[in-house]
Amino acid sequence: METIHYIDDKWVGGEPLLLGPLTHATWMASVVFDGARAFEGVAPDLDRHCQRLIASAHSFGLKPMYSAAEVEAIAREGIAKYPKGAALYIRPMYFAEKGAQFFVAPDPDSTRFCLSIFEREMPAPGNMSVCLSSFRRPAPDMAPTDAKASCLYPNSARALIEASKRGFDNAVVLDPDNNVAELATANIWIGKDGVAHTPAANGTFLNGVTRQRVAALFGAAGIEVAERTITWDEVMAADEVFTTGNLSKVMPITRVEDRELQPGPLFRRARELYWEFAHDEG
Repeated sequence: METIHYIDDKWVGGEPLLLGPLTHATWMASVVFDGARAFEGVAPDLDRHCQRLIASAHSFGLKPMYSAAEVEAIAREGIAKYPKGAALYIRPMYFAEKGAQFFVAPDPDSTRFCLSIFEREMPAPGNMSVCLSSFRRPAPDMAPTDAKASCLYPNSARALIEASKRGFDNAVVLDPDNNVAELATANIWIGKDGVAHTPAANGTFLNGVTRQRVAALFGAAGIEVAERTITWDEVMAADEVFTTGNLSKVMPITRVEDRELQPGPLFRRARELYWEFAHDEG
């Protein structure tokens, strides 16, 4: 089935023209978005993804015309247009059409909305290799790190390109203090002596919706979670490493630089708990 988009209060298909050469979002990057998933007949934490979209829009000075609940309702309407159980990626976004204050700041009254849905297979756990990136996440006073904003992703792209050139699938990115922040595209976890460790949310990276969910599920299952400062050396010495994120949910990391790893018990438990939660919620 083709990709569908909700634009100007109606559903359209294909690849509609949306941004012009003078659209503020095109040349000044006033775009915030979020990503959610539907699969196996469920859409876990869709409400939280919609709530984060609204928070990101306000952070950018945009004026959302739909509430989080209304965005969720639009998304569910779109999901229903696909075959039941289809694996879907749901991407709502807000952006500015016009600028203000020397064209640089967005004009809140020109805010527009688009929600896109397309089919995207849920990856099965397999081999994933990561290396240490030479690029870092910015500090909160250097970039809009409190928003899920398009302007933050070119740096992630640089990290991914660098990793690919070295023969790796993804990259571990440090924060401005040279502590571990996340992967280029998702949050990171390490297992050590039966404890699940993940970098404390310090404002340099998004406290992912799936990350928060897995931490809560671990806690409810009696598994200790340590949200703290983590060094690169600790990643290299971990018993296991895995990642959480919207695209693939919970995935193992099987190689860190030149060190081979196996999917560990914390990864397997996290994935099991997440799928149980997703279907219970659905």
